[in-house]
Amino acid sequence: MAIVVTDIQRPDPDITAKYITQKLGVATVHEAQGRTGLLDSSIRPIQQGAYVCGPAVTVSVPPCDNWMIVAAVEQCRPGDVLVVAPTSDSDSGYFGDLLATSLQSRGVHALIINAGVRDTGELRKQGFSVWSKCIYSQGTVKETLGDINVPVICAGQLVHPGDLVIADDDGVCIVPLKNAESVLKQSIEREALEESKRARMSRGELGLDIYNFREKLRAKGLKYISQHEYLDSERS
Repeated sequence: MAIVVTDIQRPDPDITAKYITQKLGVATVHEAQGRTGLLDSSIRPIQQGAYVCGPAVTVSVPPCDNWMIVAAVEQCRPGDVLVVAPTSDSDSGYFGDLLATSLQSRGVHALIINAGVRDTGELRKQGFSVWSKCIYSQGTVKETLGDINVPVICAGQLVHPGDLVIADDDGVCIVPLKNAESVLKQSIEREALEESKRARMSRGELGLDIYNFREKLRAKGLKYISQHEYLDSERS
């Protein structure tokens, strides 16, 4: 039985807004939540410089069939991110400028898809952000049902409807809905710590000293020798 879940829970808008205001990126969020949530490295942006953060509307689609993406548009609200996962591996171009236009009319921020997209030049002109497995002009059909707003596996990550999606030039990271507030706090703390280190490095301090690595490296057996000593050791 194919289903459409129509009343999904989304994160508190104030929490989502704080991620956006702080522009907490994929690398920061991924590290802050224990190095979890990253989609596979094959999922790449079709544009540069885009940043999105919003709740996931999930779509499970058959291979080479985008019918359920068309149906999913109705379930989207302003600020949502559409997450599409084929049930079998597929490179077909499920998505183009017409679907992007439809989603933009409902205030959708972006698409994340573990498959192909096309019309990428137009998508960039429209300012509709996409992270996809590939770019491929091969079209799809509209024949087979799938599911909307159910848990999906997208590029190796379990995504529930309403989970927070963070995407930027570094890829895509998923924050479980129940963890959105705690990960926000951890991410802000991590950003503050990194900013303090950045300030020290800009003044010329070395990472070796900031992170207290010298003794650890010595304990592992790292030795500093002069070039003369090195050449002598090579000759002997």
